Amino acid sequence: MACCRNCFCCQCCCREGETRTPEELTILGEIRDEDDDEILPRKDYESLDYDRCINEPYVEVLESLDNKKARKYEAVRWMMVFVIGVTVGLVGLFVDFFVHLFTKIKFSLVGDSIQKCTDKGCLSLSLLELLCFNMTFVFIASVLVLIEPVAAGSGIPEIKSYLNGVKIPGIVRLRTFLCKAAGVLFSVAGGLFVGKEGPMIHSGAIVGAGLPQFQSISFRRIKFDFPYFRSDRDKRDFVSAGAAAGVAAAFGAPIGGTLFSLEEGSSFWNQALTWKVLFCSMSATFTLNFFRSGINFNKWGSFQLPGLLNFGEFKCPDGDKTCHLWTVVDLAFFVLMGLVGGLLGALFNCMNKCLAKYRMRHVHPKARFFRVLESLLVSMVTTVVIFGASILLGECRDLSSTTHNATLADSEDINSTVRQFFCSNRTYNDMATLFFNPQEAAIHQLFHQDGTFSPVTLSLFFLLYFLLACWTYGVSVPSGLFVPSLLCGAAFGRLVANILKVKLGMAIYSGTFALIGAAAFLGGVVRMTISLTVILIESTNEITYGLPIMITLMVAKWTGDFFNKGIYDIHIQLKGVPLLEWETEVEMDKLTASDIMEPNLTYVYPHTRVQSLVSILRTTVYHAFPVVTENRQNERDFMKGNILISNNIRFKKSNVVSRAGEQRRRCQSMKSYPSSELRNVCDEQNAAVEPAEEGEDLLQQMLERRHAPYPNLYPDQSPSEEWTMEERFRPLTFHGLILRSQLVNLLIRGVCYSETQSNATQPRLSYAEMTEDYPRYPDIHEVDLTLLNPLMIVDVTPYMNTSPYTVSPNTRISQVFNLFRTMGLRHLPVVNAVGEIVGIITRHNLTHEFLVAKLRQHYITI
Repeated sequence: MACCRNCFCCQCCCREGETRTPEELTILGEIRDEDDDEILPRKDYESLDYDRCINEPYVEVLESLDNKKARKYEAVRWMMVFVIGVTVGLVGLFVDFFVHLFTKIKFSLVGDSIQKCTDKGCLSLSLLELLCFNMTFVFIASVLVLIEPVAAGSGIPEIKSYLNGVKIPGIVRLRTFLCKAAGVLFSVAGGLFVGKEGPMIHSGAIVGAGLPQFQSISFRRIKFDFPYFRSDRDKRDFVSAGAAAGVAAAFGAPIGGTLFSLEEGSSFWNQALTWKVLFCSMSATFTLNFFRSGINFNKWGSFQLPGLLNFGEFKCPDGDKTCHLWTVVDLAFFVLMGLVGGLLGALFNCMNKCLAKYRMRHVHPKARFFRVLESLLVSMVTTVVIFGASILLGECRDLSSTTHNATLADSEDINSTVRQFFCSNRTYNDMATLFFNPQEAAIHQLFHQDGTFSPVTLSLFFLLYFLLACWTYGVSVPSGLFVPSLLCGAAFGRLVANILKVKLGMAIYSGTFALIGAAAFLGGVVRMTISLTVILIESTNEITYGLPIMITLMVAKWTGDFFNKGIYDIHIQLKGVPLLEWETEVEMDKLTASDIMEPNLTYVYPHTRVQSLVSILRTTVYHAFPVVTENRQNERDFMKGNILISNNIRFKKSNVVSRAGEQRRRCQSMKSYPSSELRNVCDEQNAAVEPAEEGEDLLQQMLERRHAPYPNLYPDQSPSEEWTMEERFRPLTFHGLILRSQLVNLLIRGVCYSETQSNATQPRLSYAEMTEDYPRYPDIHEVDLTLLNPLMIVDVTPYMNTSPYTVSPNTRISQVFNLFRTMGLRHLPVVNAVGEIVGIITRHNLTHEFLVAKLRQHYITI
């Protein structure tokens, strides 16, 4: 029908699909545009289930639980939290030790070669040695990522998604942990502009997820009989603690780690979890501190090195009473630096997003070895730039002007990291000092060395580091972004201090401006506020920096948010993860639950035949099914249009349409069933159905009784060809939810009874048996169908969740969103006033893109 563009009712006479954009049609599931430039949330990501399944096996466990057992359970939980913290600290120690060892060997050998070849003119040999070191290390790191692709990157986007409630395949496996921990030390030692702090957070989360399980999917021999913590709820709590411990070990910031897990990760929180996470962070910090202090200073128990990255002590030179770390006047410059940092961070994120999209289209579809080649290319270019910039762009500065009161984490004087490449005895190469040192040492140089760096050197260093760090983040190696961002921002801050101090003659402390520059750029990239403020304060061990750091981060975040999202949110979006924000926009409250819910339901009856369960599980991909009964008493009121009985008839009609198509799919599935008896059931139903005329409306066929809605789903009342329209629109009373994994478990264990017996004869499963296969439950396609009697009946009522959270169809979106997110739900049934289920809401229905599309559809309807 043509659109009436010149009349008032043009929207009414146009088809609904023609008023929507292709992106909205894709989000709503009507089409899939493969060439669409914007990556939309995918529907194949499964949500974690933080809500407890209150069924009879779980209630039996509760009834057997007394105060003594409860205290024992809580004690075991605290013990696991402590063990997680200690393990994360030891992992940090392992990574730091080998990174320091490999880096020291590389720079000592290459440095000696450069010193010798400077006079002999064989610098090309020194470059070749550096290339061999770096490319070998990067090759090993990239090969480890080939073994487990999820180990690439920092892992923070994936952990953030996991804590938000999204199940990312393979993200917390033992194999991922091994590839991550081993790969990051080679990628950092290989000279790439990456850090080890981000992967430490991912490693801590994996330790938190796997250690309390006492089993491994990757290594099946690792399996102990440990009955505790067999649920997504417990696992997510331990992942929160592990991620916080990773932050604490990386920066020596236990409070910052706790706030990081709260701010950036978990969509759920409670007071008990806060205390456990803080205790885990403290355990990780002091474990790492104890061993590093003993190894580096040979003073066991001194606790002098709290984290992998420590900014050192900020203090004025002795005897200089006119020096102040910062003054009120400096706050104006800090605000401007925050503004510039936000702009630079937005530019960094935009460029990295374009690079990530290019990789997704042109690198990832090819053979995996191309990812290794890209990593080697980045390593080669980075090495050549470092070597060439140090020779051609560095300036020789006076060595006598450097300070002697600052020390590095490895107990060496800061001047021991000064590089004199290509300079005379009493001068040092400022560019080589920044490039030919570990990144932590370069940060210390910018924070604490009182000798000046050339403005040209700082500008070129910032530009080169900015471009190469942007290119590197996203290649197939374990890589963090915190340290490169801090180093890049520190160079920017030191450049500002250089201009103010040297060119304008202002009396300022250069280290403060370098720290504020680092905070501004890092805040502009990652857009963290509370947790990053506390992390930087704890890393500096200087509480007076709290106000300038907080103001700088706020300005940087606000400025960057005006242009794009943070780097981690961008990569989450590029992966198509349906992440839920903290809250919805005010405008979304124009929608209700009935506007966004999925009305086409696939449900089961309390007593369902095996043949129907197999058919349902094999023809759908849903992870939960409502358990319903047909409300025959309300049929007449329903057909009279009683609003209390059913408040939306269009949902009922759409359900009937879906039932017809579902019956056809199930019949096709039944034909592959090994039992001839089940095949005959389907053949008999098909024979009873008259062939549909071509082009005839599917709903009209249903109303004329040409299709039976379900093939024998209820044991004692089979569908009849004599059903009236009232019977086809019969209201469905909601009784509970049952998960796909639970149904498959019941079929595998033969939990059923025959039609001639009572349901009391059905075998009973305990809670331990129901959760024995956690976290990877068997699939329906793994079930041996020849062992199943298709006419047996399964009573699902003891195993369904009888008290899930539900909402009314008229509930506003803000209420629906807050309930779903804060309670960590996986499915949210929509139930009307008399207990009839009319739809269900999942994570996909609450994503920002889906809500925007539905809101536009709402305006069109109005």
